[in-house]
Amino acid sequence: MKFNGINHLAMATGDMDATIRFWRDLLGMRLVAGVGEPGYRHYFFEISETDLIAFFEWRNVKPVEPKQHGEPVDGPFVFDHVSFGVETQAALWELKDTLDAAGFNCSDVINHGFIHSIYAFDPNGIPIEFSWNVEGIDIRRSPMMGDKQPTALAREGAGAQPGCWPPVKKPTPPSERRIYPGAGTELFHGKKDKE
Repeated sequence: MKFNGINHLAMATGDMDATIRFWRDLLGMRLVAGVGEPGYRHYFFEISETDLIAFFEWRNVKPVEPKQHGEPVDGPFVFDHVSFGVETQAALWELKDTLDAAGFNCSDVINHGFIHSIYAFDPNGIPIEFSWNVEGIDIRRSPMMGDKQPTALAREGAGAQPGCWPPVKKPTPPSERRIYPGAGTELFHGKKDKE
């Protein structure tokens, strides 16, 4: 199976206007789709030609308490931060200056060896990172493991290992494949598609 990027990351906000101002107007990510009804919105912003970030707006969502990127936590937890790639080192510095000028506290530029990064928070408290790939170092083409005590499974290598999961024994035949309507079909058909 070959993936073509992140179709979309789905986040949440209690203030879609502040979210639009940050993601579209400050960062320059186009607002490419929006669906909604009273009490609910779902808007999509273009990260790249293949990647989107989306936000649900729900009335009672509050910004999260700041948690430093990569800082360990105890208890239930799902998400630490998301990193967005930039094309050039100059673009990383331009973005840092933009965030600082807009009053979003932005970190210094950090050298991680294979990437240089800056860290900030969006208006919802979502921890975000922006990274530039260091020229001549491509961990996608040449994976590296710097962990001094990697797990046994990590020592198996970068690629998927065969035989770890049961094979599909009964694929869904084309005649039984059903696609059900959901939010968004009204953008293309004027009302929710009835299949």
